Amino acid sequence: MTHETKIELADTSCVDELRSLWLALHRHERTVAPTLPLVPDDLSWRRRRSLYLRWLELEQGFLAVARNRAGIVGYAFVRLDEGSDDTFRLGERHAELYSLSVGPAWRGRGIGTLLLDFVDAELASRGIRDLIISVMVGNSGAQRLYERRGLQPAEIVLYRFGSEDAD
Repeated sequence: MTHETKIELADTSCVDELRSLWLALHRHERTVAPTLPLVPDDLSWRRRRSLYLRWLELEQGFLAVARNRAGIVGYAFVRLDEGSDDTFRLGERHAELYSLSVGPAWRGRGIGTLLLDFVDAELASRGIRDLIISVMVGNSGAQRLYERRGLQPAEIVLYRFGSEDAD
């Protein structure tokens, strides 16, 4: 099935088409980390959409979409950073895979791998070698996928959840 899927760069005009894919990922995060206080779906999408639009408009990121007969079936959003890091040896330009989502009906068909291959090629074309990816606690499948691609755990982020505010 993946041979029918094409990966391409997209612009802000495609962002609204990502809503269902983002919500599928957000809901998946609820299943792998059910005790974490995640924000409601609509609020989550509004905030994520705003970030995507801002970073695309400021050219601080890029959006790769996976398209086939069914439309957009997956996407990767990559945030680009200028400047090195104070802890890890990173180049003056590095990237963060901020989101990767494949629609539930399309999972297990290699679309995530195609998206990651595209991201790697796009970063190489921009001269960026260093990549950061965060994985939700409990999402061991995603962690294994990224580790198979040469990424390694480097930091654990802890949160204190004290706010009752959802917006």
